[in-house]
Amino acid sequence: MPGLLRGVARTAVVAGTATAVSNRVSRRQGERWASQGQAVYGRPAQYTPEPEPMPAPPPGGTDRITALKDLAELKAQGVLTEAEFEREKARILAS
Repeated sequence: MPGLLRGVARTAVVAGTATAVSNRVSRRQGERWASQGQAVYGRPAQYTPEPEPMPAPPPGGTDRITALKDLAELKAQGVLTEAEFEREKARILAS
């Protein structure tokens, strides 16, 4: 029986020591990375998401023509006044 207890005690000491050393190494490495501004646990020190790319402009003037036709339909239906129609038409043509 004393041999069994000695083996269990030795295993507990070795496992405890290994855990303590592993935790200390991890903590020191994390502090080192943080001081250098590097990634900690797979994340950059200062994460900024990339902005989404702008959509490509439509080719040619086909989109303008469609927008002007839609605008004319709204004016014909009475949704837009003459002033609103002219303002939006100028905006579409300027783009």
